[in-house]
Amino acid sequence: MTVAIEAHDLTRSFGENVALDGLTFQLEVGEVLALLGPNGAGKTTTVRLLNGVLNPDRGSARVLGLDPVADGEELRRRTGVLTENAGLDDRLTARENLLFVARIRGLRGEEGASRVDDLLGRFGMIDRADDKVQGFSTGQRKRLALARALLHDPEVLFLDEPTSGLDPAATRDVIDLIGSLATERGRTVVLCTHFLGEAGRLAHRMAVLHHGHLHAYGRPDELAAQLWDGIDADLDLGAPADDRTVALLVDLDGVQAAETSANGLRVRVQSREAMAAVVAMLVGREVPVYGAVPRTPTLEDVYFAVEAQFRSRGAPSE
Repeated sequence: MTVAIEAHDLTRSFGENVALDGLTFQLEVGEVLALLGPNGAGKTTTVRLLNGVLNPDRGSARVLGLDPVADGEELRRRTGVLTENAGLDDRLTARENLLFVARIRGLRGEEGASRVDDLLGRFGMIDRADDKVQGFSTGQRKRLALARALLHDPEVLFLDEPTSGLDPAATRDVIDLIGSLATERGRTVVLCTHFLGEAGRLAHRMAVLHHGHLHAYGRPDELAAQLWDGIDADLDLGAPADDRTVALLVDLDGVQAAETSANGLRVRVQSREAMAAVVAMLVGREVPVYGAVPRTPTLEDVYFAVEAQFRSRGAPSE
């Protein structure tokens, strides 16, 4: 695979505040990176450094083979950015906002107009195309800003909270679009979001930042394997397990954890043999077992486990 983004020891301070400290990672073409962390963790600073808007105090980066410091203008012609603040011109209509950016991007005449109308249609904004943006809702502004970021068909997209303010249908459409840009178009996406469920649907890799430090980076399944031993599974018993059953399971050899769930039990065991022993014990106590489904830890599970490790080391919370 070809490397799309790489950073080495990337560091940036604002006065005495270290916003990013020694960031090192690598992302391949066509991958979606979920850049995660609480407010103030360094996500926005990372995007600005990678896109050449800020210069680092130390370290270096390459995006599409370009140095953001030396080749910032050329790099930004090949990237698209959606900021949390849409930054639209309220005096212009939706179409005029896009046509203005299209001209800046070198898309003129029929080519630009066709691209603008295509994106207005894709984001369900064609019926508002000639309305001034000043009266738009948060969701409408977000969709228009995302259309603007995609106008020049960028190779790398930096998206900051792309679904905030959207209704469920628009959220689904945006998630599907981001996924298709990566899987079908080979576009690379850096996604900053607080919606972990959405990140889990899209991300090939995840990066967890705290106070400017990278505390975890990799594929969610690889990070999960580092965090937990054993096998997680949901057992369908038709009803929540009682406290006595949970207590007996916890004492069983090979069982690392057990808790009641809505339809039965959630367990973590050391091996397949231990899982068989769990089922045998339940059946021996005349507890019906309708199913045992292995449960792969989600990106959300990994994120909160990393966060818990971070705070257990005495780091300040935000």
